[in-house]
Amino acid sequence: MPKLTKRFVDALKPVQQDTLYRDSELKGFALRAKPSGARAWVVQYRNSAGRTRRLKLGKVGTLTPEEARSAAREVLGKVDKGADPSADRNAKRKDLTVADLVDHYLVEGPKARPQKKASSWEMDGSALRRHVIPLLGRRHLSTLTKPDIEGFQHDVTKGQTKADERTKSRGRAIVKGGPAAAARATAVLSAMLSWAAERRPPLLATNPAKGVKLNKPRKRERYLSADELGRLGDAMAGAERHGVNSSALDIIRLLLLTGARRTEIASLRWGDVDFERGALRLADSKTGRKQIALGAPALKILADRKQGEPPDWVFPAARGEGHFQGVPKVWRKVASAAGLKVGKAAGTLGVRVHDLRHGFASVAVADGTSLYLVGKILVHTQAATTQRYAHLQLDPVRAVADRTARKIAGALERKGETVVKLPRGRAARAAR
Repeated sequence: MPKLTKRFVDALKPVQQDTLYRDSELKGFALRAKPSGARAWVVQYRNSAGRTRRLKLGKVGTLTPEEARSAAREVLGKVDKGADPSADRNAKRKDLTVADLVDHYLVEGPKARPQKKASSWEMDGSALRRHVIPLLGRRHLSTLTKPDIEGFQHDVTKGQTKADERTKSRGRAIVKGGPAAAARATAVLSAMLSWAAERRPPLLATNPAKGVKLNKPRKRERYLSADELGRLGDAMAGAERHGVNSSALDIIRLLLLTGARRTEIASLRWGDVDFERGALRLADSKTGRKQIALGAPALKILADRKQGEPPDWVFPAARGEGHFQGVPKVWRKVASAAGLKVGKAAGTLGVRVHDLRHGFASVAVADGTSLYLVGKILVHTQAATTQRYAHLQLDPVRAVADRTARKIAGALERKGETVVKLPRGRAARAAR
């Protein structure tokens, strides 16, 4: 066996098969040559279990013979102390980074959870790419701890992942962070880590996000008053006279008149509209198949749009294929014209497009409609979701209390023509 030196390496000729040249001075140190011409320094040893291991130290040319020899001595020294460097390196390679896990999760996760909608996976992917990867992407899964996850939520809350970048020729991705975004991103991260721990074979021993308390979202209740609705109606009429896209305006009107979600209205096809029964029949939505009842004003808007030979979409895209998607931009214009705040300015809670859905519910509840029926109209799958409108039931109750109190007060003061008749005889006894 020769001593592995630079002269020896330079004199080597191409090989026809994998060949191992062992060093004459340092047992276990060798040079491996392949028919492809690749050459690498390796060290071979037996671990504590008596198994032969071979560890690549580096390529010939990257490491000099003396550097490779020194690295081999270091490895063999660890072996003498009971370590198994080759096994340790393999284990480290199997320990994915968080960014690696995101790639696996977004490809394999939908197969494991087929009941989850594609739109939900798209939102999860956005949270993982916009928040998780920038902050935790390089971390190895085995190093993640509960404090790391808590720190992640804190950093997103403080806006550490804020960004504003172009996504398409005319698109932008604006990432703001904040408490709600942080809670959402942390929940998505926890779901991904749970999947990694439940997978067979598991990619993670346990979920380090288990037990992390999510930010409590601030209760956001913004309902349009009768005066605001009137101003909004005037603003939309003015926008229509000035040639603003009619699809956007009709979508906003239908959101107000149905309590539906924006995507449910914007993506309507004529096959979803049942004029005979006065309803929208959606094959798919956030809550699955659903039916949305339509009042006469909503039906009139749809009937007016169906004149002639309409396309498949009720609200076709202004350019290209698909449905109209420019509602947010038009909403900002008409809301501003109506004197409504659309953002968090001067401490005022702005009105979002989604608040139009809340507005429909608030009017129904304030008019005396039961929460049960409101839940049916909005197609809430859980009664707890409708409970956010419970406080509005005080409006009709308060009106009754006011009318009754006025009558009693008038009787007490002997004013007006109102007389409170007290029960007598059998009726009095029954009332006790």
